[in-house]
Amino acid sequence: MNNLIIDAHAHLWKKQTGRRDNAPVRSLENGKSDFGGEIRQMMPPYMISGENSPEMLVSNMDYAGVSGAVIVGEVMDGNQDAYFKEAKSKYPDRLKICSFFDEGEEYTLDGFDGIKICACKLKTPGLQKHFDVFEKADRENKFVCIELADGDKQTGELREIIEQLPNLKIAVGHFGMVTRDGWQEQIKLARNKNAYIESGGITWLFNSEFYPYPSAVRAINEAADICGFEKLMWGSDYPRTMVEITYKMSFDFILKTRKISEENKLKFLGQNAEKFYSFSNLPVVNPVPNML
Repeated sequence: MNNLIIDAHAHLWKKQTGRRDNAPVRSLENGKSDFGGEIRQMMPPYMISGENSPEMLVSNMDYAGVSGAVIVGEVMDGNQDAYFKEAKSKYPDRLKICSFFDEGEEYTLDGFDGIKICACKLKTPGLQKHFDVFEKADRENKFVCIELADGDKQTGELREIIEQLPNLKIAVGHFGMVTRDGWQEQIKLARNKNAYIESGGITWLFNSEFYPYPSAVRAINEAADICGFEKLMWGSDYPRTMVEITYKMSFDFILKTRKISEENKLKFLGQNAEKFYSFSNLPVVNPVPNML
């Protein structure tokens, strides 16, 4: 399949400085982290230094044949804005970066392509209370990547903002938390012109089933019935999902399924993201044959 593949949901960090609820999250060695007092395998064990580097990501992208990626932050990782800018300076044509909004902290859109909002972890509930963040992104022609609370807990609030700012590009993450009750309500948001859904974390959510994730494929088709395949984008949730699978496996199950047409695979794996995130001049990466 000699076409662009774009990862709409990947993470980087120099060193984790975030939190789990009110407890700190800190990088350790050999891919492990102190996750609010519990030791968790946060990355594959060969990422030994605790740094989740752009060089490692791009090496994985090259191996798997992924042309571009969107870098988003997370509360557990802490603010990595400066590191994201360094990554973008190294790979300006292949990475789009989001500044990180953490309530009560200063944020900037300068030098960033978009902004990431973990709405499900806001200290002050109510998206309208943070309307100025959405309005600023709209005014500066930036996209918003957002993760919502399970089901329809925040969909009404986001729908109001979509109606108020109809030209603002919004990507709803984690495929609407697809394994939770009411996930379809998040997918329905993509019926609006500039709202899309990205699948970062879908292999985590269906991890108990594991590769080739037949239930994930069924969910993707169900979502397409709701909003159309032209509104869905693939994301890996790198590197956390790579503790169980390889980077290539995070989309290989889409390539190999017969339950999605070749045309819709192209939309889902790259064409939609190329349009939504305004990628240009991306290389088509042809993987080097491996020893197997």
